[in-house]
Amino acid sequence: MGLIKYIKQEINVIKDRDPAIKSTSEVFLYGSFKAIMSYRLAHSLFRKKHYFLARWVSQRAARKTGIEIHPGATIGKNLFIDHGHGVVIGETCEIGDNVTIYQGVTLGGTGKEHGKRHPTIGNNVMISAGAKVLGSFKIGDNCRIGAGSVVLNEVPPNCTVVGIPARVVRRNNEKVSPCDTLDQTHLPDPVRMEMCKLLTRIERLEQKVASIPPEDYFKLFNREKFSR
Repeated sequence: MGLIKYIKQEINVIKDRDPAIKSTSEVFLYGSFKAIMSYRLAHSLFRKKHYFLARWVSQRAARKTGIEIHPGATIGKNLFIDHGHGVVIGETCEIGDNVTIYQGVTLGGTGKEHGKRHPTIGNNVMISAGAKVLGSFKIGDNCRIGAGSVVLNEVPPNCTVVGIPARVVRRNNEKVSPCDTLDQTHLPDPVRMEMCKLLTRIERLEQKVASIPPEDYFKLFNREKFSR
């Protein structure tokens, strides 16, 4: 793809996904645009084994934009980083097409292991503000990661995950929970879901106890008391 065509494509991606854009010229002020363009140059240098120059380009972009993308990372088409400050993308990270990342996201490793140590992000994934995806595993296509979540394990395609550590709360747009009233900006809260389950279980036990005749209840209580 030619440089001009690539720039036009990046401009269209930002205009399509950010409703705050009022004119095409604003795109050139976006940290996302600058960071991704710098990444493409740095990645090209990295593949040619010009490691120092590649890191120089990427670190310069990081200082200017607050977005740190290692030149060794593999990024597909139409990546959009909204706002972007605090975004970190590690060396062995792989990102698919049409991915949206918000500020404060980390795609990192969990230690000093060698080889593939950063996550693989599928196509059409949204990673919300402040989320941390740590380790060498895959986030499936069409997934959503809730704000502030810490993802430490593989996520199947078409899922929504939230929490610390992150848990699947939706699969194929269906809630993975019997609680129907939870909605935290359209993402269920897994802690409240567990509380809901506990409350439901307590109510069932109370109903069961209430249905026992008093004489049978005292017999059961005495039996338990003397069996200890």
